[in-house]
Amino acid sequence: ASGRAQAGRVRGHLGAVRADLRGASRADPGSPHPDASSHSAGHAGGALRDVSSHSSSAGSASDDVCNDSAGHASHAVRAGDDVCSHAAGHAGHSLGEYSALTASGALDFGDAIRLVSERAAAMQVAAANPPGTMAAVLGLDDASVEGACASVGGDVWVANYNAPGQVVLAGSPEGVAAAGEAARSLGAKKVSPLQVSGAFHTPFMAPARERLSAAIAEADLRRPEGTVVANVDSTAHANPETWRALMNAQLCSPVRWRQTLLTFADSGFTTFIELGPGNVLTSLVKRTLPDAARLAVNTPEHLDRLLDALAAPSVDAGDAAAAHEGEHLFATDRMVVSPGAGIFTPLPTLEIGAQIVAGELLGNIGDTEVRSSFSGELMAWLAVATERVTSSQPIAWLRSG
Repeated sequence: ASGRAQAGRVRGHLGAVRADLRGASRADPGSPHPDASSHSAGHAGGALRDVSSHSSSAGSASDDVCNDSAGHASHAVRAGDDVCSHAAGHAGHSLGEYSALTASGALDFGDAIRLVSERAAAMQVAAANPPGTMAAVLGLDDASVEGACASVGGDVWVANYNAPGQVVLAGSPEGVAAAGEAARSLGAKKVSPLQVSGAFHTPFMAPARERLSAAIAEADLRRPEGTVVANVDSTAHANPETWRALMNAQLCSPVRWRQTLLTFADSGFTTFIELGPGNVLTSLVKRTLPDAARLAVNTPEHLDRLLDALAAPSVDAGDAAAAHEGEHLFATDRMVVSPGAGIFTPLPTLEIGAQIVAGELLGNIGDTEVRSSFSGELMAWLAVATERVTSSQPIAWLRSG
């Protein structure tokens, strides 16, 4: 169907969307944080052919307010769900991944609210002990920031790969401060502390992950409609059980947002719509994919701009294929799972980036050896040292190409 015809298909949903957005703006006028309730459930959007939608939870500040009232957030989530009923793709940054899964039909709204509430409560407890913080590093490439973290020897890790030249660190206050100084010495233009209550998307969140896993296990997950790309490995997945494992891993794993946008681009997506307060993710799209069309929708008036964008003539399929010729990604992501339940101890000599051969020892679950069934590059540990894991829980992420 043409772009104009497709826009007509969603026009019928927009009356409800307008009502929901206006209702959200009036909800709890006495609240000191009128926008925080929207952040508490994340945001998701949708569009049609060659359009990707995102959640407005960029950075990890959203994690700091995700325990606000989830009831008022329902306005924004329902609005997003109506807009993206014919979506081609979805993604959410951190907390927003739950909204992306809900908008794609993989997760019920009720289950999403319950999981968001449990996630908030678990993270609030985990953030108190040990104390943690975060900082944004600007003007330095990913590898240099990773090197800065490794060079200080403290508890500090990359938490968000947001865009080229924009990476977020997290860990202990001392570790983040030391890594920030190391980043400055490597040429970072700026290191800015973030006003958050914990070190999100790091091993510090392991207690929260253990608590959240029980709630995730009870949720009803289905195959999503369209493409949904995960934060943990920046790869599209459809298997509900794979998503269950990824949701478990997300709290302790960095958000690979820049890589997520590149995954969409490699799949032929050309237009990106952000739903929710602000335009942070739209700015990240501009930095990562400067030639992509992008649109932020966070007020009822913006819906008219969305309709105009969807009604624009679409790119001819033959031209699109020619433009992407030779740009296909030949890589396979694999997850090594635990052979049983117990305490996980990774092999101390294995570092991220190591080349793993099939059958190689990765560590132990109690007295049981964990050996990889695949060959590839070790991209990340999905379980942290001394974590109590369950049988078949993903513990390592490998990529072969």
